[in-house]
Amino acid sequence: MAYTEIDDPSAYFQTTLYTGNGTAIGSGGNAITNGGNSDLQPDLVWIKNRVDTDSHSITDSVRGVTKYVLPDSDSQGDTDANGLAVFGSNGFTVGSNNTFNGNTHAFVSWNWKAGTSFTNDASSTSIGTIDSAGSFNNDAGFSICSFTGNGTSGASVKHGLSTKPAWMLIKNRDETDSWQVYHHKNTSAPATETLQLNENGATSDTSNRWNDTEPTTAILTLGNNTTVNKNGVKYIGYIFSEKKGYSKFGSYVGNNNADGTFVYTGFKPALVIAKNSGASEGWSIFDNKRSTSGGNNVINDLLVPSSTEAEISQNVCDFVSNGFKFRHVDGKYHNNGGTYIYMAFAEQPFVTSTGVPATAR
Repeated sequence: MAYTEIDDPSAYFQTTLYTGNGTAIGSGGNAITNGGNSDLQPDLVWIKNRVDTDSHSITDSVRGVTKYVLPDSDSQGDTDANGLAVFGSNGFTVGSNNTFNGNTHAFVSWNWKAGTSFTNDASSTSIGTIDSAGSFNNDAGFSICSFTGNGTSGASVKHGLSTKPAWMLIKNRDETDSWQVYHHKNTSAPATETLQLNENGATSDTSNRWNDTEPTTAILTLGNNTTVNKNGVKYIGYIFSEKKGYSKFGSYVGNNNADGTFVYTGFKPALVIAKNSGASEGWSIFDNKRSTSGGNNVINDLLVPSSTEAEISQNVCDFVSNGFKFRHVDGKYHNNGGTYIYMAFAEQPFVTSTGVPATAR
């Protein structure tokens, strides 16, 4: 029995902590090195100041360095030469912008690898109806997809992957508009539903985001809402599919108990993002690097992607060799009877392809 498709998850995803130094790019900036088993030249870096109320930021290699969007905001994003200015061979370099490099402040970064460029002329390939371009990694099930909307319901876009997406984030790059989130376990009819990454609201039933059509192994389908498909407007999409032993996008039900719900992933998690899909509760994000004071397997530092707030200390859950188990009651991630969607990435598969088992911390 194969337990994983990826033996070393750090080749495709890593959480990296660093301390800001406030140095401008012209003076050398602050070069951050990823510390995993494999070198990782990131194509998407999500950064948050852990101790201050600066926004989260996302920079990707398709839009290019110095350009960033804010997961906690509906703004179209910005450009700053002193933001994230370099994608290095095993990390990145940031300048003096406080959101990326406030002096003496503690930061966390979540880093994903894509790496193979693609372009699609829809009229020539007959794949989709809107041209697209981006960067993908089929081994890791991750694609960054850029396209320009046409305002037509039922328009479709080649996403770059060869597997069906399970989680998609779409952002209007030109205008003030909410992030749109597709998750394949968000209700029994996920293509009819949408969530907003920058908002706390519950899932809503609407046909003008995904056109009531699930993505396929080649394309995603769009409605005509301005958040995903306005004529002449540029969009960026972050597209993920599941890979056994590396990523899992599922759902669970909370039980309102300190001896909480256990969620099986098939790997020891490095990162979990969760949302109560049926209630107006904030998103939550926790990882294996920020939590060092709880002892054993305890994950006790929480950030909220839909908010600028600083890190919150709670004994959220345990990360164990094959999943995570909640130890605290909170509406954002674990409440009685609440149905939650989650996105998880691995530190180590439960068992490698050569039979080496994972262990809890």
